Order: sequence, then C-alpha cells, then structure tokens
Amino acid sequence: MQKSFVTKFVPALALASVLSLTQTSNAQFAASVVSYNSGVGFQPGYTTPSSALGEPSRVTPGMYGGPVNPFNSAYLDSQVVSIGVGGSLTVQFSSPILNNPGNAFGLDFNIFGNAGFVITNEYDFNTFDWVGTPATSGSLYGSDATATRVSVSSDGINYFTLNPTLAPTVDALFPTDGLGDFGLMVNPALTAADFAGLDLAGIRALYNGASGGRGYDISWAQDGLGQSVLLASVEFVRIEVLAGNAEIDGLVAVPEPTTLSLAFLGLGALIVARRNRA
Repeated sequence: MQKSFVTKFVPALALASVLSLTQTSNAQFAASVVSYNSGVGFQPGYTTPSSALGEPSRVTPGMYGGPVNPFNSAYLDSQVVSIGVGGSLTVQFSSPILNNPGNAFGLDFNIFGNAGFVITNEYDFNTFDWVGTPATSGSLYGSDATATRVSVSSDGINYFTLNPTLAPTVDALFPTDGLGDFGLMVNPALTAADFAGLDLAGIRALYNGASGGRGYDISWAQDGLGQSVLLASVEFVRIEVLAGNAEIDGLVAVPEPTTLSLAFLGLGALIVARRNRA
C-alpha cells in the first residue's frame, strides 16, 4: 500500500512544485503615474512618465535597436523617463507590495534604469563590431545620478523615506538584462568590481537568472525624525533626484505566492504527511 501511494502521488508533488514556481514568477509592475516633475538637468525629450509603467524593456525596437542587455540599455524616449535635480516620479501599483522578510535578500521591489556596462574592447569601424568577445571593466555609462531618494506610502498621502544609508542610488547597478526574470533580485552584495573583465555570459552568471535593476526593502522606511516605521505593505513609490539625473524604465514588485501556488504547496505537504503515516 505504501509503495502504490507514493507511486501515485510523487508525480503530483513534482507537478505542484513546477506550478508553484510558475505562479511565483509572475511579477507585478507599476500600473499608474501619480505625479511627475522633470526637475532641472533632465534629458530633453524624455519626459513621458508613462514610460516607467509596465514591464521594463526587453528589446529596443527600430533599425538600430535590439535585445536589451547589460551592454545595450534601453534608450528610446518611449522606454525611459528622465528625472533631473529637484524632480520626482511617483507611481502606484495595482496591488499592495508586501513587506516580506522572506524575499530573497529581504528586498520587496526593484527599480530599473538605463545605465549599462562600458565595453572595454576596441571597436572596429570597418566591420561595425567589437574586436573579440565584448567584456567590461565594471564601469558604467548612463549612471548620472549621484544622489537619489526613494520613498514609499500605503495610502498615497503619508510618505516615508527609505533609509538613505541603505537604499542604493537609482539608475546605477545593475544594468538591465531583458533575458532575465524581472521578479528576481541580483545579489545586492555585488559591486562594480565583481564584474570587471566579464563578458555577457559572465555577467549573467552573477545575475543568476535575474534581470538586474536594484532592489529596495520596505523595512528601510523612516519617518521625518529618522525613526523606523513598520509598514506591512505599500502601494506607492516615489523617486526623487537630489543630484545629477536618472532615467527610469520600470518598477517591479517581488512576486508573492498566489492562491494556486499556495494550494499546491499545501497539497505537497498533505502528501508528505500521509506518506509518513502510511
């Protein structure tokens, strides 16, 4: 009896695992623009805030476009919106972003810009191609913001700044890879030096399936006195540029398990429990 039970239900458990992974990979993107102020020193022409909504760019369309990757960032005015000094972009998600300590690296949402890794290879203008396999020194192009502030809100009225000593600068590491999963996070402990000498394959190996961008933790929220504020979830994210300028391609919430995936996980646990009693 025990053998026949296991034979019958182990495939179901495997299917449950696959479906669970499929369900949790469905990332949520910023859904609407609440407000936008271009500020001073923004990139002219890049002032359509809706460019930051929906899925970040996987491909740049047009004759000179192509796949978006860490060497080839999105650059059209329909793909990114620019924010200069004193400017801001506030977006709303259609569902709350949960403050979940169980997320990878404890991060709850991701902001994508259009910075990219500088290729150190020589460029051949006769063949219009790089000499050898393109690789980087780890330095970035397009990373023009030197100071940014990210704030979050549950109600769209009261905003709390994410601790500036913990929140990374917007539109810097990590350049977008359109082949990756927007719902996954790159290890935030990685630095530019870790990418020195790497080609695209090496960069993707460090990304470990993620699409890049930079992650933020709702637990970093502070009030005006710098005291920590406990927020169970937020729906609004505000990006402000304090120095330089930043281009934004998208904001993504870390996927939460759906009802279906949780149901299959529960089925898996039930199968294990019944197997142990058999």
